[in-house]
Amino acid sequence: MESKVTEIFGDMVFDETTMKARLPKETFKQLMKTIQGGEKLDPSVATVVANAMKDWAVEKGATHFTHWFQPLTGITAEKHDSFITPTSDGKIIMEFSGKELVQGEPDASSFPSGGLRATFEARGYTAWDPTSYAFIKDGTLCIPTAFCSYTGEALDKKTPLLRSMQAINKQALRVLHLFGNEDVTSVKTTVGPEQEYFLVDKSVYDKREDLIFTGRTLFGAKSPKGQELEDHYFGMIKPRVQAFMKDLNNELWKLGILAKTEHNEVAPAQHELAPIFSTTNIACDHNQLTMEIMRKVAAKHGMVCLLHEKPFAGVNGSGKHNNWSISTNTGKNLLDPGATPASNAQFLLFLCAVIKAVDEYQDLLRISVASAGNDHRLGANEAPPAIVSMFLGDELSEILQCLEEGKPYGIHEKQKMQIGVTVLPEFNKDTTDRNRTSPFAFTGNKFEFRMLGSSESIACANVFLNTAVAEELCQFADELEKSKDFQKDIQALVLKTIKEHKRIIFNGNGYDDAWVKEAEKRGLSNLKSTPEALVHILDEKNKKLLEKHGVYSESEIVSRFEIHNESYSKVINIEAETMLDMAKKYILPAGSKFAGKLADTIASKKAVCDAADVTYETEMLTKVSSLTSEIYKKVQQLEKDVRDVKKLSGDASKTAFFYREHVFESMNELRISADELETIVPKELWPFPSYGDLLFSVR
Repeated sequence: MESKVTEIFGDMVFDETTMKARLPKETFKQLMKTIQGGEKLDPSVATVVANAMKDWAVEKGATHFTHWFQPLTGITAEKHDSFITPTSDGKIIMEFSGKELVQGEPDASSFPSGGLRATFEARGYTAWDPTSYAFIKDGTLCIPTAFCSYTGEALDKKTPLLRSMQAINKQALRVLHLFGNEDVTSVKTTVGPEQEYFLVDKSVYDKREDLIFTGRTLFGAKSPKGQELEDHYFGMIKPRVQAFMKDLNNELWKLGILAKTEHNEVAPAQHELAPIFSTTNIACDHNQLTMEIMRKVAAKHGMVCLLHEKPFAGVNGSGKHNNWSISTNTGKNLLDPGATPASNAQFLLFLCAVIKAVDEYQDLLRISVASAGNDHRLGANEAPPAIVSMFLGDELSEILQCLEEGKPYGIHEKQKMQIGVTVLPEFNKDTTDRNRTSPFAFTGNKFEFRMLGSSESIACANVFLNTAVAEELCQFADELEKSKDFQKDIQALVLKTIKEHKRIIFNGNGYDDAWVKEAEKRGLSNLKSTPEALVHILDEKNKKLLEKHGVYSESEIVSRFEIHNESYSKVINIEAETMLDMAKKYILPAGSKFAGKLADTIASKKAVCDAADVTYETEMLTKVSSLTSEIYKKVQQLEKDVRDVKKLSGDASKTAFFYREHVFESMNELRISADELETIVPKELWPFPSYGDLLFSVR
């Protein structure tokens, strides 16, 4: 008999319920002060927690523990140590100390540091994050941790995220207390990341060198059937996929991950999993786990889970929509419109803070989603454009316009809108249509940041979003704390913000070419590629923002700039080398072999009957020979570009630009000719499974 969801949910998590049952009352109370109130952890508490955590884990079959962290590779890292300790009689006991819980020491030189660590400077530390629950995975107790260098610089994605959450908490509390919300003691951002992915049969995947090495198909002619019939989205889930989803849900639920919604996405073989929102740092941890478990569960079902943003050309890519909101410890969603003058004013002030943040720091938001993989999506037909804008919907936009112009709102009360005096007309959530082309859309009580790539951590996007909004709340608080007429000054502040930052609001079609021209007129940035975006993290206003709120130091900012440029270059280089390998070892020989067969056929036909019609063979021979020659020349050009880029040294940004402007373009040119050749060469001679084989491999 299958276990009930309520029985398995969180079974492998050392959560609040488990801690309350296993920890002494006073220890539990002190730990909750750290988790909920941000108080410093008492070392004696750590010792008691460690012992209880070990006992629980051993009972669950765990033999090892690890500090589970998120280095700047974009994936998680772990080093396993056993609980065993030798005794004097040659036996062992299972031990786990408070020191082992609180601090670990992985090799910091083996992870990307952007110059923060030299190769010979190996020391680094992991530090327990008590706000994210420990869990058991594959028989190992995993302790979520931050990761820093010997000199204290953040070498991970979690540390800046926690800092950004502290920043927005501090500034939001200042604003809320001005509204008389003295009962609010903490403010946290919440996130629900929707995860898109592809599933392909492993037997087909194993025959594609490009998928194995890069996660995407570097070659591939269009399948006779793609997504044009629009018959996959929300369609019937195939039995193998359903079985995968069932096992996936069970594994996620055991880890306390709130997997809620699953369905087929737009493209063939594409699917989506969406969780219920949770506190941002926990949501980040859970999303990293989700991606890992997706791959593991898929393998058990004879499939491979592809998380690349664009594994197949010509069909939808995969994103990760970041549903972001701000909540208080009293249960109030600060982006949920209220029904009283005071709460209306509060909502509008927080809304304006987000509007101002997105406008002033649009470059940072673009940087937060920049990657080699995501460059294939942004601006394509299924993704929001690289231009950052906000969708508020017709109703909320009209309300802001009426406020700005001092006009009556629709058919509602025929009087001028005045914040804190006239009740903001109540409107239901989602009274306006969604805009799938908007990068940053208001959806009733949250914002959906839609630019994130499917394989990326959600940490960076939320770091920059949290920090930008914290800055605007700080400016608002600075002004309002000096106010002698609170209602009047709030009204003036909101109106000023609307007037100065309404350019970022766009409710139309983001895919339309006209929007590109309109955005340029409005002065909005259009950073089309990762190298173009990354240079702006060094802009003075951005460095000032991140340093002011203690999210990154200057050295940490520079390190991220170096790391992300290097990562981009490495990804493109691996793709280029793989492309060359496939073209030289498989595609060119396939073209040559087919040409030889055609020539032999022509010669044999003519030998038997000189009048035999060889039109097909002759024309195909001409075309195949021409394309093969094209491919060879383009291979030579790509090889030259790869050699040339390796001559550049010392400037990560310059190297990344060269990869984008030369190597990447040469790759695209090579693909055009190779994909055309695939449409001509017989299937039995083509060396790789086709798009049709891949997209429809799971039945």
